[in-house]
Amino acid sequence: MTTRDAQPPRPIATPCVKVCAVDGASGYCLGCRRTLPEIAGWARFSDAERAAIMAALPDRPDPMDALMAAAARR
Repeated sequence: MTTRDAQPPRPIATPCVKVCAVDGASGYCLGCRRTLPEIAGWARFSDAERAAIMAALPDRPDPMDALMAAAARR
């Protein structure tokens, strides 16, 4: 294979929406609902590991709900 025939690496699927702030109470990112270890390890995870995390994200609590509730109590 020559350099000319080399294929560029394929992009890694990610739930990142560029809203990167982790809620201290839940441990979830406010934008994508991943944990810090998940975010940090994302590039090293296998496709299957990333798919499993992405499948679990909709079932995780929305950290914004807790923040909004706390703000309403003030």
